[in-house]
Amino acid sequence: MSSQYLQLYKMIVLYMLGKSDTQLSKSQIYDFILEKEYTNFLTLQEVFSELADSGLIIERNSANRTYLEMTSEGKTTLGYFENRISPSIVEEINDYFKKNGVKLRNESSIRADYFQAGENDYTVHMTAKENGITLVDISLNTPSEEAAQGVCDAWQKKNADIYAYLVSELMMYNY
Repeated sequence: MSSQYLQLYKMIVLYMLGKSDTQLSKSQIYDFILEKEYTNFLTLQEVFSELADSGLIIERNSANRTYLEMTSEGKTTLGYFENRISPSIVEEINDYFKKNGVKLRNESSIRADYFQAGENDYTVHMTAKENGITLVDISLNTPSEEAAQGVCDAWQKKNADIYAYLVSELMMYNY
């Protein structure tokens, strides 16, 4: 793979991180780049690895996702080389954010993760945020890792209903 292309893919990733108003996961970036057929999965893995090794991004794991954060060095680098991304690619990225902004925000605003708290005890930590403000933050103990994973999956699917139920039940006692 030509280093020229690797540099372009790195700039695309940095541009996406800089353009997004929410944290992006590796899978969200994979989805865009692979859908547009700019490159393949293995090359993208190399791109992420090189960006992290050079200190331009930080990877943070949460449950089954790896979220990416651009460092100040990444922002500086993007500032120097952003003009190397073709206008048509910039337009495709901007269109992607316009069309998928709500979906991307929801995916990164609703989180569930778990950790082992005891021998046969797992704690699931679930959050829902909107515009950077935490709406709900719940921890729940489960008896097994499978149950913890099930709770994480259910939170991703049912968080809005659970939040609405909690609010309606708790507000009912104020009147």
